[in-house]
Amino acid sequence: MGIATVITSGKGGVGKSTASVGLGRALAARGRRVLLIDCDAGLRGLDKLSGAEDGLVYDISDVVFGRCSPAQAIYPCRTSKEDGKTEKPEDGQEELFLLPAPAKVEDMVRPPVMRRLIPLLKRYYDHVLLDSPAGVGMGFQSAACAADRALVLCGPDPVSVRSAASVRQLLSGLGLADMRLVINQFDRGLFRETGAFKDLDGVIDSAGIRLGALMPVDKRLAAAFLRGEPAPDGSPGMLAISRAAARLEGENVPLPSWYLS
Repeated sequence: MGIATVITSGKGGVGKSTASVGLGRALAARGRRVLLIDCDAGLRGLDKLSGAEDGLVYDISDVVFGRCSPAQAIYPCRTSKEDGKTEKPEDGQEELFLLPAPAKVEDMVRPPVMRRLIPLLKRYYDHVLLDSPAGVGMGFQSAACAADRALVLCGPDPVSVRSAASVRQLLSGLGLADMRLVINQFDRGLFRETGAFKDLDGVIDSAGIRLGALMPVDKRLAAAFLRGEPAPDGSPGMLAISRAAARLEGENVPLPSWYLS
């Protein structure tokens, strides 16, 4: 039986979808079988970011309404090749898959159905990653209601941190106690110049969530994902995501030295 993790923030624009795809790739690179679920009905984007857009026919609502089997709505994501191109994975390659969101918001899958569906999917995957939509409405509830744990993303700015604190309270209300904070899009120089917080401990304390990962600004990673490709070699953002994946699997991975300084 796998474990389901919701990736959320409340506030939009903090990089939830990029983090979801990156984390999925990092876990798959560790030999895990990973399913990404796009919960943003009407505004789906994981199909583009993961390279699964070509040939997409069915989505999660088609499964729920009996228009197809789950296997027909789950698509393999693209993996890297030595020549720098991408292709669908073959046997023995990274096992990263996508269950797309509905194209229409009215086809959103409601929380009671998600509570039945996610445990079934966990039987076949080591990790199920639910990419929550922005906001704290029905889409957020659908993404979070069946999760075993949560990654709450925020930028190192007061508005984003306040949103993370609000999401913490909502997740607690849903009975979800296992949460980790991911500080995303971090630029140390800009953070110091802004002066909104004395240090990163101030961000963590204001959010009220234990730190799980620090993700630096990485334009090359963002550009690669927008093309539906894996991150380039040596990407600092992907290295940070890989460390986060290791922590999710129980490894004791130390924080980067620049955080401790």
